[in-house]
Amino acid sequence: MEGHMTSTSNDTGTLIYGLDDTPAPPAAALAAMQHILASIVGIVTPTLVIGGVLGLGEHIPYLIAMSLFVSGVATFIQCYRVGPVGSGLLSVQGTSFAFLGPVLAAGFAVKNAGGTPEDMLAMIFGLCLAGCLVEIVLSQFVDKLDRIITPTVTGIVITVIGLSLVKVGFTDFAGGAQAGETLGAPVNLLMGAIVVAVILVLTFVGNPMLRISAIMIGLVVGTIVAMVLGQVDLSRAGQGELLAIPQPLKYGLDFDIGLFLPIAFVFLVTAIETSGDLTANSVIAGQPVKGPLYMKRIKGGILADGVNSGLAALFNTFPNTTFSQNNGVIQMTGVASRHVGLYIAGILVVLGFLPVVGQIFLLIPKPVLGGATLVLFGTIAVAGIRILATQEIDRKKVYIMAVSFGLGLGVTLVPDATQNLPVFLKQVVATPITLAGLSAIILSLVIPDTEETSKPVETVAPVEEETAAV
Repeated sequence: MEGHMTSTSNDTGTLIYGLDDTPAPPAAALAAMQHILASIVGIVTPTLVIGGVLGLGEHIPYLIAMSLFVSGVATFIQCYRVGPVGSGLLSVQGTSFAFLGPVLAAGFAVKNAGGTPEDMLAMIFGLCLAGCLVEIVLSQFVDKLDRIITPTVTGIVITVIGLSLVKVGFTDFAGGAQAGETLGAPVNLLMGAIVVAVILVLTFVGNPMLRISAIMIGLVVGTIVAMVLGQVDLSRAGQGELLAIPQPLKYGLDFDIGLFLPIAFVFLVTAIETSGDLTANSVIAGQPVKGPLYMKRIKGGILADGVNSGLAALFNTFPNTTFSQNNGVIQMTGVASRHVGLYIAGILVVLGFLPVVGQIFLLIPKPVLGGATLVLFGTIAVAGIRILATQEIDRKKVYIMAVSFGLGLGVTLVPDATQNLPVFLKQVVATPITLAGLSAIILSLVIPDTEETSKPVETVAPVEEETAAV
């Protein structure tokens, strides 16, 4: 029914359009634009970071265009369900930050072996196409994974993902990996700091729309300041093709089992993360969070994550996942109608045909992008910490976290520690996400749940006090 308002309500009673209601086109288009504003930076930033760090140069605008195109198609599938694929909720799909670590590791492995940018992309997309099968299979068993993928394991992995990416964000903050002698120049630090300050101010001013758009506004303000300071290279504006035509397997596919395992592990973890995002979405949309309908949506949503990541690999972009920030948009607007997903998908697909969008993002100076990614990567780590904080931290969990964080951050800080291992083993354990995650899973299964391990954390407090004293 056109413009029909629902009587369904969420916990706060502020829902205007329910899941199956059809808002009038103006209302639907306005809600869609708010979702786009909240998600577009998250969709394109992983590609910007990967392209910049690996030196993909002229390929970046096309890769950004494909990230938008695939996000549009994926959002449609997630919202509308295609057979068993999709949650049927208003859930926006976009490029996942979680894969940055293993994707960069795979790219550098090919680059260090003398590979070209095309070779790097062929390897990355081949690994991701194979990895999506992990999530596709797991989607049907997600209700049986609770013994292996516990909240402690998930929290550790997400925290390590965020912390391991901080180096990438802070390098850009200081000027970028190619900055040379200008790395850490005061003007670079100033631009990055301005972006961080703008994001913080907008996050705490109280206006919901400004809060949701804080990252994008921070990038715009930072770029304007950079232009005033003469730090924006406008010579590249308007260059390149006017239209991007999706070309399946444009760069081909490659595969390496040692580089595959870290990516496969992240697909395992994102399946659980997607389950949490869709549960939150169900709560906000006033939908059930238990029972057969709920489980059907969770399984369909995770299956869509896997299928959409496969489409991403085929159409030359990086793995997709559900975006949690769009749950905030639903709560703010009171519009939970999945029909809004059609508008969101349409806008993203149209943007995907326009490489100029990628060219515009390429104008953003590294320190400005670094200011935004520093905040984004930091919030990923905080999300993991919040998951851990929901657990009663007994002796067992203390040592699971201690060993997992120690190993995961250890290989991040001292990468040469693995240089004498066999190539296959090195590729696996040199990735902090995989090492921390595997450690957490193995220790969770090996360390017994005894009366001693269930004692509160204060039993180890003297160690913390002693460490602080030192």
